[in-house]
Amino acid sequence: MRKHLVLFGFILLSQVASAQLFSKEKIRNLETEDKRLLSYGFFLGYNSYDFNFDYNSDQADILVEKTGGFSVGLIGNLRIMEYMDLRFEPGLYITTRNLVYDESYFQGMEFTDTDLKREVKSTYIHFPLLMKFSTKRINNFKPFVVAGLSTALNLSSNENNPDDNSSGQFRTKKNMFFYEVGFGVDFYLYFFKFTPSIRGVFALNDEIIQDKDPNSPWTSNVNTMKTRGVFLNFTFQ
Repeated sequence: MRKHLVLFGFILLSQVASAQLFSKEKIRNLETEDKRLLSYGFFLGYNSYDFNFDYNSDQADILVEKTGGFSVGLIGNLRIMEYMDLRFEPGLYITTRNLVYDESYFQGMEFTDTDLKREVKSTYIHFPLLMKFSTKRINNFKPFVVAGLSTALNLSSNENNPDDNSSGQFRTKKNMFFYEVGFGVDFYLYFFKFTPSIRGVFALNDEIIQDKDPNSPWTSNVNTMKTRGVFLNFTFQ
């Protein structure tokens, strides 16, 4: 997550520095684009989700093997004032995380290699409501930051599954709530506005569902398990 933020920040700062050094006025594309009250678009993106654990006792950490996921969605933008917009970005986010347990979790128990690993598939229908704060436009690009709240419906949660980890089923909650912060750059091209952006997403509520056995090696030591992630989106408006 940190590597993605550093890389994107370096690119963004390079672009801003370039504009400051070469600030000679150029032909402006889409001159009236930001004056529209309502505008629409879509995005495609890459996501990388993780889990942040809070444990009940001092024991080996549960490792999270992350895999890159795919994102797609729509954008609705409401202009509030010159440098402030309200954005609604509903989207579909698909990802998989693997949880790897240390053998110490199964001390005094019989276990197999399969017991040490749990696959957590997530298919989020994501509904963020964001405030976008932009700088003054510089020729044909404009940096911005965003922040807001979101909710998500996890279609792969298994929340209502009567089976738990004793049957190989790792269960998570269906309804999630997040706060989000990020930044990006609007590039005004000849026919449309192209926007790469990066956003950090952090869950407000616990996602894990405890197993029926209060001494379950998979869930008993977990006080909270909260999703966090990075979205790299490419927007077309």
